[in-house]
Amino acid sequence: MLRRFVLTFVLITSLVSPLPAIYAQRKSGKTAAATAPASSLATARRLADQITAAQLKDYLHFVASDEMEGRDTPSRGLDLTAKFIALNLSRWGLKPAGDNGTYFQRIAMQRVKLDAANTRAEVNGQAFSFGEDLLAQPIAGTASAPLIYVGHGWVIKSKNIDAYQGIDVKDKIVVVLGGGLPKGVSFADLSSGKQGVDWINPDAYAETHGAKAIIAIPNKQMLTNWQRISQNFTTTGTLSIEKFKKPDEAPKVPRITLSEKALNALMQGETQTAATLLNRDQAESIKAFDFSANKKVSLNVVTKIEQIFTQNVVAIAEGRDSVLKNEYVALGAHYDHVGTGSPGGGRAPSLKGETSDTIWNGADDDGSGTVALMAVAETLGKNPPPKRSVLFVWHCGEEKGLWGSRYFVENPTVPLDRIVTQINIDMIGRSKAAGDSNAANVTLSGPNEVYVIGSKLMSTQLGELSESTNHAYLNLTLNYKYDDPKDPNRFFYRSDHYNYAKKGVPIIFYFDGEHEDYHRPGDHPEKIDYQKMEKVTRTVFVTMWELAERATRPVVDKPLAADAAGDN
Repeated sequence: MLRRFVLTFVLITSLVSPLPAIYAQRKSGKTAAATAPASSLATARRLADQITAAQLKDYLHFVASDEMEGRDTPSRGLDLTAKFIALNLSRWGLKPAGDNGTYFQRIAMQRVKLDAANTRAEVNGQAFSFGEDLLAQPIAGTASAPLIYVGHGWVIKSKNIDAYQGIDVKDKIVVVLGGGLPKGVSFADLSSGKQGVDWINPDAYAETHGAKAIIAIPNKQMLTNWQRISQNFTTTGTLSIEKFKKPDEAPKVPRITLSEKALNALMQGETQTAATLLNRDQAESIKAFDFSANKKVSLNVVTKIEQIFTQNVVAIAEGRDSVLKNEYVALGAHYDHVGTGSPGGGRAPSLKGETSDTIWNGADDDGSGTVALMAVAETLGKNPPPKRSVLFVWHCGEEKGLWGSRYFVENPTVPLDRIVTQINIDMIGRSKAAGDSNAANVTLSGPNEVYVIGSKLMSTQLGELSESTNHAYLNLTLNYKYDDPKDPNRFFYRSDHYNYAKKGVPIIFYFDGEHEDYHRPGDHPEKIDYQKMEKVTRTVFVTMWELAERATRPVVDKPLAADAAGDN
């Protein structure tokens, strides 16, 4: 089946006609039936029946194949997936809604890589080079200043932790323990607070308090993976979206991590030794101290910057009502995943042979949502539409920090205030089997069950419509266990619907829960419950249809609370 898809894809993309031209030809050839009035919920059910498990399986075996290389943002595999989606949209006759009459909303990015040959440090005249002696974040800068040791370097108000009591780091090089949170603190302890207000990490503190640079002391994991980390800084670098940069944000300061050899040179003549600081438990108990005044340290971090591009894929199934077609029910999924990685990454392998698997296919996350949207788009493209238009957005960069959805809501290709609801589908393909005692599957939903998050949060009417539509149709078990922004798992904040909700758009998020293959190489198409995918996708279709047919849009009677709408 994959071979058939690949051959079809290659043949059609080699045609002279660009995608918008194919769309125009398809649109002009539609029959009169495509503009005929739609009927009631019975019509929605009849159309939803056209979405099949076999169809979803076919598409997913392409999207989550090894040929897509894990669909990292940005990557060749992600671009190929975007073209595959767009090709099918044009075949089905959906309207391009990206930039300049295309299906693609282009997003400019910056990739910053380290210039290893010119990045170096000196300690009392002894030179150290990148790779063997030190690692460096790809943040350009030079520094030569007094040094101060600040331990773990964190401020966490809820734990009464402040590494900087009585300390001024302005115009100094901060020496900090690398490798994560202070002892006895977990990331769950940060979930209820806001970064920069309730807690602040060492890098952010240095940047906002005038430090010149950061020197990190490696932990055991960093020393073990020294070579791999070094390669990442010079080959992968760091990525950012150009339009996300804030003109008033504090400039980042250079950060280097010293090898054991370089750390020994740094600590020569000081009251503490390198061996003590390499012992995390001992090092955390050491109070802040200034290095001796005759310790001369300078560093120079040099970077190379290149502009690259990625894209959201955006299309519209135009509504039939002359007035309501100017409003939209938005459907979204993220078509990216996490790319490639170390063999057997993630938790302990559960798939035979996974220890040699370096491609993280992302079949459930979120290949399942990606192809569910494709199936809905195909059905709408081949049948008469509802009254309102349906907006499809396949978001990129969700795994990087909800980048694609943030970009879309900040640069919408349709008026954002005309989106009556955003329905997000992120992971709907896995089911918990009876008797499954695997602790990694504790949040996984059953074969006739799906978690629903946000449907009741902002609009009473939307929650009621979601419930009544499901009850009258397939009557799935809609599980609201995680339907709370304050839930410690923070699922409400962790997918693309969140950026729409922050803009005042009511949302529904469908989600099957985390499982043993979440963010690991074993998330393969063979593990998908396609019957469940069919049921959830059909339920999404019928819910979308009901929203698109209503005379009025759902009223937002419970605006998102300030603590939920802020940056999280």
